[in-house]
Amino acid sequence: MTAPAEHAHRGIAATMTATDALIKAVADLDDVAVRGPSLLPGWTRAHVITHLARNADGLLNLLIWARTGVEHPMYTSRADRDASIEEGSIRGYLVLVEDLSAACDRFERAAKEMPESAWSAGVITSRGAPVLASRVPWMRLCEVWVHLADLDAGIGFDAIADDAIEPLLDYVIGGFGGRPEVPRVTVDATLPDGRRRSWQLSGDGGPTAGGSGTDLLAWLTGRGDGAGLTGALPNLPPWG
Repeated sequence: MTAPAEHAHRGIAATMTATDALIKAVADLDDVAVRGPSLLPGWTRAHVITHLARNADGLLNLLIWARTGVEHPMYTSRADRDASIEEGSIRGYLVLVEDLSAACDRFERAAKEMPESAWSAGVITSRGAPVLASRVPWMRLCEVWVHLADLDAGIGFDAIADDAIEPLLDYVIGGFGGRPEVPRVTVDATLPDGRRRSWQLSGDGGPTAGGSGTDLLAWLTGRGDGAGLTGALPNLPPWG
């Protein structure tokens, strides 16, 4: 198996675990709960659930692009994406659950059926970033865990599987790269297996933010205040 294919298959396995946690969390809600506020300003839980469904379909489009070689953007436009989330957010609870489950199944099935060579194909994310298709399962994994926390349904970053934390840190920290508004800071993580690993968020130097991988992921994505971390924490721009 090629390195991109191996990387992708690790991401698929981790995403399946995260998706199981997502589906269970949503199944524990009801029609009243989904109308309640999420942790994202202006969004109910129904908005978050619909966004997760449309993100699965958007990333499926990237897999189709990689498999066929025919350009297939994640979304036709940002306006259409936003409109579909607003439309979905007013649906009944059972329809929300069915929509999410079906979208997750479509993405998982397509990922599992990808030819090995297709994982080395280049695609363009909705942010305009060129990436290998092998990155797509990790994009989905991050999306699921971040928005699971946003649901405010009792599941946070501490539920992330140990073997997914380091690659998620790679992915999240990579998302800050090349942005002039990002301050210089060293991210020093203690990983679940006891190893220490450091990343530079934006060039060399700056203060060091240290702590567990899960606490750092929460802080980097704006889902934690950094209370469990050490060091002088700079203000970060929004991630994602």
